Amino acid sequence: MQLAPPARPTRLRGHSHLLRLPGPPALQPFPPPDFQLLMLQTKYWSIELRKRLKPVKNMDLEAAGPPIIKVTPLQQMIASCTGAILTSLMVTPFDVVKIRLQAQNNPFSKGKCFLYSNGLMDHLCVCDEEGNKAWYKKPGRFQGTLDAFLKIIRNEGIKSLWSGLPPTLVMAVPATVIYFTCYDQLTVLLRSKLGESESHIPIVAGIVARLGAVTVISPLELIRTKMQSKKFSYEELHQFVSKKVSEDGWISLWKGWAPTVLRDVPFSAMYWYNYEVLKKWLCAKSGLCEPTFMINFTSGALSGSFAAVVTLPFDVVKTQKQTQLWMYDSRKISMPLQMSTWAIMKNIVAKNGFSGLFTGLIPRLIKIAPACAVMISTYEFAKSFFQKQNARRQQY
Repeated sequence: MQLAPPARPTRLRGHSHLLRLPGPPALQPFPPPDFQLLMLQTKYWSIELRKRLKPVKNMDLEAAGPPIIKVTPLQQMIASCTGAILTSLMVTPFDVVKIRLQAQNNPFSKGKCFLYSNGLMDHLCVCDEEGNKAWYKKPGRFQGTLDAFLKIIRNEGIKSLWSGLPPTLVMAVPATVIYFTCYDQLTVLLRSKLGESESHIPIVAGIVARLGAVTVISPLELIRTKMQSKKFSYEELHQFVSKKVSEDGWISLWKGWAPTVLRDVPFSAMYWYNYEVLKKWLCAKSGLCEPTFMINFTSGALSGSFAAVVTLPFDVVKTQKQTQLWMYDSRKISMPLQMSTWAIMKNIVAKNGFSGLFTGLIPRLIKIAPACAVMISTYEFAKSFFQKQNARRQQY
């Protein structure tokens, strides 16, 4: 039997060091030296790539785009305080003229109540003087709104248009600071949990923020109204609060809270939802990424007007209930059962029809629309200013 000659090792031209078949195992250099070098290089670059991509690993969707400069809570408080003061200065003259015209047609007697608004809050004021010394009782013989403006400026000075403003600012500014700061903080928190595209965030944040502001301010408003009706020392005021709490409990300090919530909470929910929707829509129509001052101003005016019309029935009930509560308290008469919110609403419809729930629609719109527009546009402008300042600090 003839044996076949042994097979020559197969060589691949240019790649002899990679493959030798079918030579003995001892003659195969595996793994080759350059393969080890390749492995080391791969390991090195994988480590380098991991180092360079490490900051991107936990980056969220917001950071993937332009960097978002946040505003601190203190800066939000300053922005809302600025907006509150500016809104009060611009809207108060209209309410002063309205009250002066009311006092001219139906003179205020001592102990009578009237509502005074600075564009941010409604305050129950009590007539405590019988003469003509008080600003709301000064004679004027006005023929209308424009005539009242001109005569007040000419005869009493321009400062008279802001009569009674300082006491109401004491209440309005803290309430506005709490309200706007809580809204922004809640919005940021909810968006981080639920996502940017969730459309119900403004509604939830608006409701919770308004509830908090009304709950904090209600006892202070009751004390302020009591102090206005009679000059109290701090000791007498403490005795009054202690006596009220001991007789009626802590809940008595929040008398009138329910009608205020029924008006302010739905207003807040509708206002913030419509404001955010209108702002995005106007930005899209204008081809802008960030809203301008005029977009904020327009969105605030339109959303405030819509919310004012829808919540006007609750505003009418709140006004009537506040006035009646003061009358019963001042005369020390127990409050009747028909003083509930729904009972008052039924009485208004029975006496004046359904249109009675919308009494004072035009004056309310004239006051609410500019107040909302000035407040939100000033607030957003101040926040934008602080954002730019924070961005500059980060650069340096």
